Amino acid sequence: MPKMKTKRAAAKRFKVLPSGQIKRGQANRRHILTKKKRARLNKLKNASYVHHADRWNVLACLPYR
Repeated sequence: MPKMKTKRAAAKRFKVLPSGQIKRGQANRRHILTKKKRARLNKLKNASYVHHADRWNVLACLPYR
């Protein structure tokens, strides 16, 4: 059986941690930043984790994690 291909878009966006959690970046920090509050932008700097309901969808895109 041939090797499975990793979805490169997912590989660039997600990182699987040793604990099994999947780290992801926050959205809404690319453009139109002038109307957003400074506190909101500071919170968006921090990474977040994929919700457990979406975990298997992400892991299906990363067969060799």
